[in-house]
Amino acid sequence: MQFDTDQPADVDTSDIDEAIAGTENLDAVPLTEHVGRFDAVHVALNEALTSIDSD
Repeated sequence: MQFDTDQPADVDTSDIDEAIAGTENLDAVPLTEHVGRFDAVHVALNEALTSIDSD
């Protein structure tokens, strides 16, 4: 899933994009794996937001 944003060209969102990609086609993944995939997105977003504060 890609979102159109007006972000600076030097922002690396690959970790977030990768984590979000893991939530695609969840209907084909065992229910027990859903939490781990959503947790990966949460961690990636949290790290990205934390890095903004440290810049």
